[in-house]
Amino acid sequence: MRKEEKTQITKDKLIANTEKLIEQCEDPYKVTSRQIAAASGVQPAMINYCFGSRENLIHEVFERKYKSTLSDPIVNEIVSSNSITPKEKLKRLHFIVARFLINDFKYTKAITKFVLFNRDLSRDSFSSKYVIEHYKGTKTNEECKLIAYELSTMMQLIIFRCQDLKNGMNINLEDENVLKHYIDLRVDLLLEDVD
Repeated sequence: MRKEEKTQITKDKLIANTEKLIEQCEDPYKVTSRQIAAASGVQPAMINYCFGSRENLIHEVFERKYKSTLSDPIVNEIVSSNSITPKEKLKRLHFIVARFLINDFKYTKAITKFVLFNRDLSRDSFSSKYVIEHYKGTKTNEECKLIAYELSTMMQLIIFRCQDLKNGMNINLEDENVLKHYIDLRVDLLLEDVD
């Protein structure tokens, strides 16, 4: 077996066992590199060799779950619709993503800080396209990308603190009507109407 094949097998084991350990625990911060490595039958150094860090590995597990959410037929229906405005697409897509982040909160808790501080800003977010379409050339692409970044970043922060919002402000984002209202409010605040 070639080295690349062995490495891929190790990566797959690490991803699968990281997901299992996160699902089984109360606090994803307590899932250690040693636990992941032991469950995968490898040395802890393999995590850094394969992914660069424990955080990168956990982010990879999250990304796979996130991409699975975005492959839902409802997402494709929204994206391919010609009758939904770009602003409305943003609202609907952000609602789906927000609901995913709330329903899989262990992953949200495990990766939010990492994503906020390590996101590759040279890559467009899924929101950028719709913000650019919404403004129809009245704002630069850079301005649109910054608006999209602010929209997704604020959403991640608020969802990360959803329990605090529930306890301190009586805002229950687990209630889908409240979540939809919040998403609509955020998009409306950041995307002014254009003629």
